[in-house]
Amino acid sequence: MVTSTAPDILVCTHCGEPCNTDKIGYDAHTFCCEGCKMVYQLLNQNGLCEYYNLNENPGITQRSIPRKNKFAFLDEENIRRRLVSFSDSTQTHVTFYLPQMHCSSCLYLLENLSRLNKSIISSNVHFTRKEVTIVFDHQSAQLRDIAELLTSIGYEPHISLNDLKEHRPKVQKSLLYQLGIAGFCFANIMLLSFPEYFGIEPSEKNLQSVFRWLNFVLALPVFLFSALPFYESGWKGLKHRFLNIDAPIALAVIVTFMRSAYEVITGTGAGYFDSMSGIVFFMLIGRVLQDRTYQHLSFERDFTSYFPIAVSVVKGETEIPTALPDIIVGDTLKIHNEELIPADGILTRGQAYIDYSFVTGESIPVRKNVGEIVYAGGKQTGAMIEILVIKEVAQSYLTGLWSRDEFKKSPVKKQVSFVHLLSRYFTYIVFVIAAVSGIYWYFKDPTVVWNVITAVLIVACPCALLLSNTFTNGNILRILSRNKLYLRNAETIETIAEVDHIVFDKTGTLTDSKIHDVDYSGESLTPSQQRLVGALAAQSNHPLSKAVSSHLGIQNLPPVKGYKEIAGKGIEGFVDGELVTLGSEQFITGRNHSAEGSTVFVAIENKTYGYFKICNHFRESIPALINSLGYTHKISVISGDNASSRIYLNRIVPVNAELLFDQKPENKLEYIKKLQASGKKVMMVGDGLNDAGALKQSDVGIAVTEDSNSFTPASDGIMAAAKLNRLKEFIDLCVSNRRIVMASFVLSIVYNIIGIFFAVQGALTPMVAAILMPSSSLSILLITFGTSNLLARMRRM
Repeated sequence: MVTSTAPDILVCTHCGEPCNTDKIGYDAHTFCCEGCKMVYQLLNQNGLCEYYNLNENPGITQRSIPRKNKFAFLDEENIRRRLVSFSDSTQTHVTFYLPQMHCSSCLYLLENLSRLNKSIISSNVHFTRKEVTIVFDHQSAQLRDIAELLTSIGYEPHISLNDLKEHRPKVQKSLLYQLGIAGFCFANIMLLSFPEYFGIEPSEKNLQSVFRWLNFVLALPVFLFSALPFYESGWKGLKHRFLNIDAPIALAVIVTFMRSAYEVITGTGAGYFDSMSGIVFFMLIGRVLQDRTYQHLSFERDFTSYFPIAVSVVKGETEIPTALPDIIVGDTLKIHNEELIPADGILTRGQAYIDYSFVTGESIPVRKNVGEIVYAGGKQTGAMIEILVIKEVAQSYLTGLWSRDEFKKSPVKKQVSFVHLLSRYFTYIVFVIAAVSGIYWYFKDPTVVWNVITAVLIVACPCALLLSNTFTNGNILRILSRNKLYLRNAETIETIAEVDHIVFDKTGTLTDSKIHDVDYSGESLTPSQQRLVGALAAQSNHPLSKAVSSHLGIQNLPPVKGYKEIAGKGIEGFVDGELVTLGSEQFITGRNHSAEGSTVFVAIENKTYGYFKICNHFRESIPALINSLGYTHKISVISGDNASSRIYLNRIVPVNAELLFDQKPENKLEYIKKLQASGKKVMMVGDGLNDAGALKQSDVGIAVTEDSNSFTPASDGIMAAAKLNRLKEFIDLCVSNRRIVMASFVLSIVYNIIGIFFAVQGALTPMVAAILMPSSSLSILLITFGTSNLLARMRRM
């Protein structure tokens, strides 16, 4: 087994990454690369070193410097015009998405871009959306210059094909306007109603009339504008012959307003405008809380969010930046290191090491030689290659994979929320009670008929249920989003609570795609031999070589002479005068591959010493997570990878768990359908496009991502990979949410039974009912809101 002891590691002043040498320095600071040093010098020259005082090592490593002319496509007028939000004779406005933004230092630097480039007039940061809006003088700088400036300081703009179609979604402002107006009117109506509450008779009747008419005027914008969402939702439900929870709310608002307007106009009373505006105000608060938890995320992703906006097309001896929709069959594309292949094609130049993990789930890049077909969606991890396009972007494998019919969720009857079902039957009962009471009093005392009907509708309005449900769901969504689990909507909370089978993708979900486990087998290597192997491995861009180099962790590596990389076989070179060779078993020993998994064999001076085995690295929290979930849920693990990790998984999963390997995307989808056909409520947890069909088909699809703002498949929820270990706690909180809402409904029923008991006897005036209704709703709201927060704190959320 290889062992090594690392000395005290120097870290870069700019980014905090380990420094392989202490020779890159400036102004008594050490840097990991010339790029980080250059950024420090730039900020220092412009008086922006406060950047480093706000947070320790706040920068982004500059070791991987983007290729020259990467943003040349921004010089194309048709592309530039579709990205710019405003432009006149003197200035241009553009918004860039910067996924690297992460701390207050970033905010400080990006807000002071004008000090780095005098052409920039202003820059405003929207931190939660990771966007910066820049206004610049286009007479002295071009859009490309701005993008290159951001890249030079470590904030390379993410510009995708999706940006050519539409802008990122903005905040829904109409709901905020409706909430603001409802709150303003509600507060003032309450203030003007104090004489009515306390039974104070003004000495001047005219003054009382003025107060009532002011309340009428203040209630109009609430009735006509703020309550619109409930009218629209209730009407849509009625059109589909479904009485949703917004229908009785809309009816209560209308009845209360009409009754109140009648009293004010006829001079017979003050009306109940305070109750009406209170209903609307409190319900809108819940809706805004719910909306704001996921407004900055896009759950309906497609391949255009993943693809770059343009690619280099080779025309003769020149490279022409071309927008992806303009690529045609027969074009030759130049694909650089870490760039995505946007169209299916034939490799015509170079050696390809393509990472298809996003599409197939295979964690180790695939080697492709000249003449072989490469498919869209793969990422080139080696040196520059050229491909001849054989299918346009819209017809590529990746696009077809996304659009295939079998990847669309099977038509199933949409489950109706239990809250809507309960409220619908409750509403029917209330209507019947109101009608029976009205008929009874019509024959006994017609003068109190209207008061009885109105009092019943007001006091028995299911507002408490809606408020508790909306507020509790909104609060749970807020708590979950604070813990980096973003759900599509409140209904997803209920569905999570009903899940009984959880299916995990392996690669990128249970495993960390950025880390590999490396084990050495064979004759032990001395420290000096490890140094030789590490030096040679560091010369190659192949992922397996990088894994070996990272595993050895040798600092201050010696130079390599006569380095040679043999395509599809391995690498060799002279290190300190000794011939070192790394590669496949066939290349090193002449024998066929016998070891399972990915291996790198080692030979020094033509003597074979052993081999490194590279495997997926499972996240440290996975055994505990699987163990906790196994008590309450059936577990399955499904992967597009080979079965090399079966032994490890058998040790950590329950005995009755299913392990499936070498599964294609359509196999994953069919497996989910099979579980659902057997009556299971399925949650699928995955990360790549190879999981997209399964995520859509499952009752709850959770996409795991290293960055919640980066590309993920369409899903019901997006979870930060670092929070996967808390999945059991998240599920438990969703189960508790259902219980809280049910308990609040029972409490609401008790309130309503008591209120109706007095209302049907004519002993409860609409005024008293109007006071009791918001009071009961507020008490239930406080109970549910407080309980959900308490349960979250108990789980340390």
